[in-house]
Amino acid sequence: MIRILFLVPFLLLSSQMHAEELKVIADSFKTDQQSGISVFSGSVKVTKGSDELNASKVTIYMDKDKTPIKYLAEGDVSFYIVTEQKEKYKGKAQTVIYLPKESEYHFYKKVDLLRLDDYRRIKGDVIVMNMTQGYATAESTEDEPVVMTFTLQDKNSKSKSPKK
Repeated sequence: MIRILFLVPFLLLSSQMHAEELKVIADSFKTDQQSGISVFSGSVKVTKGSDELNASKVTIYMDKDKTPIKYLAEGDVSFYIVTEQKEKYKGKAQTVIYLPKESEYHFYKKVDLLRLDDYRRIKGDVIVMNMTQGYATAESTEDEPVVMTFTLQDKNSKSKSPKK
């Protein structure tokens, strides 16, 4: 099967406002330049800096200046994200929408999101995270509740120092 490699330069919404490369690898690719929609299918892998997203299908919506305004990932989505505050997340969902202008992620269906820095885990059906404002919401649409797991530090215990 032929794999397609597609590179898109775009501006990050960070305080430094520098260009960074977006790399997409997929089994197939189609685009409509008039509408600004590009669709990648089959074992799609998207990387930007240290962020990574894997899915069965990824659709990228661009504005008239060819800047991505929305990413839609569908089908057994897995991801690794580092926020502007250097927090690290990994997880999975059935559908993920990323809105770069708002720096906001929307995760849908069987979401399992783990913050690696302190092992906080959220499971639910709809989770929204804004990376610049630092807020998150979670809800469940099935019979299952939202589950949030925290690792708590005992006040009387000493923090473990890493072994050298």
